[in-house]
Amino acid sequence: MSEFAEWDSFYVIVGSAAGALIGLQFVVLTLIAERPPLRAAEAGAAFATPTIVHFGTALLLSAVLRAPWQAIAPVAALWGVVGLAGGGLSGAERAGTADR
Repeated sequence: MSEFAEWDSFYVIVGSAAGALIGLQFVVLTLIAERPPLRAAEAGAAFATPTIVHFGTALLLSAVLRAPWQAIAPVAALWGVVGLAGGGLSGAERAGTADR
């Protein structure tokens, strides 16, 4: 089991962060459902999806950074891919809202 010794804090960080993010999303959606303003369905969709994406991305980057890597190159490549994907999604969102 010594090969897993470096992973002990990884599972603690990722597990607790995932639980906290799920709980936070549950609280927000419950608050939205209890007090539905006009066009609540549109508001729920508008705020729920970006929140999940942003919190999930932060969790992913934290997990990638905390994992015991042998070299820095794979970590840098993964962070770069996530950054490019985020930039692409941001650009696609701006293009979609500009058309409306």
